[in-house]
Amino acid sequence: METAHDVLTALARRYAFGDLEALITQGTLAADGRSTAVAALCAFGQRVLDLDAEDFGMPEAVGEVPRDLLDRARASRMPQTARERPRGALASLRPAYALLLEVIAIRWYRRDMAALVAAVHIASEYLPMLAWEPVLGHAGDPALIGASVSGPGSRFGVPVEPGSARMCDHTRPERSACERTLRVSKEPGPGWRAYLDRQHSQVASALGDCAARCRTPCTVVTRLDDAVRADLTERCRLAADFTDSALVKLRHAAPVGHGFGVPSPEEVQTAWTRARKSLSHHPLGRKALADAGDSYPLPGLPALFSAIAGARLRPDSLLHDVTKRITATLT
Repeated sequence: METAHDVLTALARRYAFGDLEALITQGTLAADGRSTAVAALCAFGQRVLDLDAEDFGMPEAVGEVPRDLLDRARASRMPQTARERPRGALASLRPAYALLLEVIAIRWYRRDMAALVAAVHIASEYLPMLAWEPVLGHAGDPALIGASVSGPGSRFGVPVEPGSARMCDHTRPERSACERTLRVSKEPGPGWRAYLDRQHSQVASALGDCAARCRTPCTVVTRLDDAVRADLTERCRLAADFTDSALVKLRHAAPVGHGFGVPSPEEVQTAWTRARKSLSHHPLGRKALADAGDSYPLPGLPALFSAIAGARLRPDSLLHDVTKRITATLT
């Protein structure tokens, strides 16, 4: 016969942090130091699993979270003011992608396909920025990006004069986002947060277009060394094709907006198989996906993200470690 402890432990091992916290707060565990500690870990774990990046690393109202876990989450946090330190995901997107890989694997384990596809969609939006990171030296931080994309001959964020020939392939929303990113670091908190919510992913897309698709390149890319530019172009093209892949398109497959057509695990697997076949037309993609016999639920996805990043990326263990802390505290 299962005890309350067995149920709580099983929920922790299934990463069911919200359900576990609800049971704890309803008195399933004696009201002592353990219940407060477990509730805080559950609130933290659920926030991370939900990819609530603007609040990563913030204290939880229900109790204190161990400092080492908070610090690990902060590496993927989006700064909520222009001057916030550390810079988190604006300094580097690599910790965020390691966390995304862990979340995608957990969503697969839990058979949460809608949440899995949403996480893949988020990953696709910022892949061009991940590709640009080795070139910029940061992940598109508005406080630093001007030095790499402005200056003579650059059309980055420059308005198109009425009646003039269109020389830049950026869409109007992309041009607006590029212009905003060059000045938003001087704006107060509300403007900064609005930019992150609505336009930062557009800047990522625009940079991807600069490297991979522009028909009339400006100094944003022509200033780069030939070898650096060729490598960047290859990685951005692979990122662009991932964004257009069958796997990412599952996010838009609902007949009436999002949420009315949750794919099955089999449909996700089929879409990833099709995506891998398409992405293998790229030499870089073929090399990354050649050994897709790994144990990851979507075989080859960590290797693909690594190829685009130009650095080795592996799934994080942050949520796994949260579960270990919870079960140890319960014991």
